[in-house]
Amino acid sequence: MEEIVIQAKTRDVTGKQVKALRRDGVLPAVIYGKARDSIKISLDYRESSRILPTITSSQLVVVDVDGKKHTTLVRERQRQPVSGELLHIDFLEVSMTEKLRTQVMIELVGESAAVKNASGILVSGLEELHVEAYPRDLPERISVDISSLGEVGDAIYVRDLQAIKGVEILENDDEIIAVITSPAAEEEPEEAEEEIEEGEEPEVIERGKREEEQEE
Repeated sequence: MEEIVIQAKTRDVTGKQVKALRRDGVLPAVIYGKARDSIKISLDYRESSRILPTITSSQLVVVDVDGKKHTTLVRERQRQPVSGELLHIDFLEVSMTEKLRTQVMIELVGESAAVKNASGILVSGLEELHVEAYPRDLPERISVDISSLGEVGDAIYVRDLQAIKGVEILENDDEIIAVITSPAAEEEPEEAEEEIEEGEEPEVIERGKREEEQEE
């Protein structure tokens, strides 16, 4: 696996002054870990915007802070809600000699005959798996082949996954990763809504209306 390195500098600027950093093309970030105090750092925004979107939550990232390297996982990416612009990054420093618990992204691969030939609908369940492993054993993602899903009703469960060397999956064996449903099953909720007679709106809708009236 190719080592991913991001250059960084220590940062003294905090609070409202951080906005000025962003205007100058600097992305504020922090490195924290159980064995150390947090380190406030700054990253080059252009470089970070190119690298960080390709990194999964289980992929190791080496943050080089003024020449000192820290092996980390990206724990949080804060973004501007409207533009999606990166605002702040949290890195968790990890020890290569200690196991940790984290999430690994699930990637569905292949093609289901039930979808292709039987008009089935693929519904994904879990999008990530909680695992425990040494950092060096963490996979970037776990690929799940859906080509075995040949009929409506077929499903892939956590228990169906192949063992990954050095990785303990912490999810319940009965959790669904992917299942094939029929178009009719997808339409049932809409049909149920149509059966609600006039004047019999669900309680949650009524409560929402009352709250809106109070705000006015």
